[in-house]
Amino acid sequence: MKMTFRWYGEQDSIPLSYIKQIPNMSGVVTAVYDTPVGEVWAPDKIERLKDLCNSAGLEMEVIESVPVHEDIKLGRPTRDKLIANYAQTIRNLGAAGVKCVCYNFMPVFDWLRTDLKTVAADGSTSLSYRHGELAARDPENLHLPGWDESYTAGELSSLIKAYSSFTHAKLFENLVYFLNGIMPACNSADVYMAIHPDDPPWDMFGLPRIITCAKSYDDLLRAVPNKHNGFTFCTGSLGAGRDNDLVEMAHKYAKRIYFAHIRQLKFSGERDFTEAGHLTKAGDLDIYGIVKALVKAGFNGYVRPDHGRNIWGEDGKPGYGLYDRALGAAYLNGLFEAVEKEK
Repeated sequence: MKMTFRWYGEQDSIPLSYIKQIPNMSGVVTAVYDTPVGEVWAPDKIERLKDLCNSAGLEMEVIESVPVHEDIKLGRPTRDKLIANYAQTIRNLGAAGVKCVCYNFMPVFDWLRTDLKTVAADGSTSLSYRHGELAARDPENLHLPGWDESYTAGELSSLIKAYSSFTHAKLFENLVYFLNGIMPACNSADVYMAIHPDDPPWDMFGLPRIITCAKSYDDLLRAVPNKHNGFTFCTGSLGAGRDNDLVEMAHKYAKRIYFAHIRQLKFSGERDFTEAGHLTKAGDLDIYGIVKALVKAGFNGYVRPDHGRNIWGEDGKPGYGLYDRALGAAYLNGLFEAVEKEK
């Protein structure tokens, strides 16, 4: 296991020197943020990012994310060129020593939340989700807290209409087409693709979501058995689906989980939740059981403490402040060390 920390490049308010001070922190998870989606990441930009990390004593072996263009998800005629660009980016990343790329295949919308600063009894703040509140909003004129509103209203409306006749099977077919198109590059560069589950793991606004549960994992491994096709095991995303047995999934897929996002959540309704501190007893997910299952089944990938609270007066990027994620890393380090010694 290698412990890592999400870092948003030179615009991040958290210095690399602070991240380095977190015990057992091997590297950062980052990305090239100034290249438009669909274009090739230039080697010099990748190398500059790597040099910044290395100069702070940190590795840059995981990229999160290389976004997948909507034309690939929609299967438009432009997709082959875009897939070729994506494959070249993978080769460029591999040449710089990157081992794992986290990505997602969610149509139009990435992660969805309704509040970024829900106040807990102890005064900390965190992200939360209220399903009824979100479902009542107009998706074609949607303004969500923290969501990157990179589309104009017209573009958003056009995209949603483009998916109006899409089935889960069609979106899955396009995911498989994409993966088969980039696997040769992954093979030559020895870069492992780790798909992030949909967040939350159910359809929203009539848009299909296809990476939501164990069946999704099974289907994807059958369709693309190449060892470079695997998963980002996000406990918060998958855990929002109450039918998902995360301990069982962690054990079953441990050797195809190349990246683990470990975070906690507390339910307040069937589909309503608030994110909590990483400690097992702080929420409804068995973080200890998940870590134990991963270790016992041979997981040997990258880990990062996922969304943290804002605590101790910090007013950081929601979910990505320094203090609570550092506490999360310390807690996870302890769990992994204890379970590994038991093993």
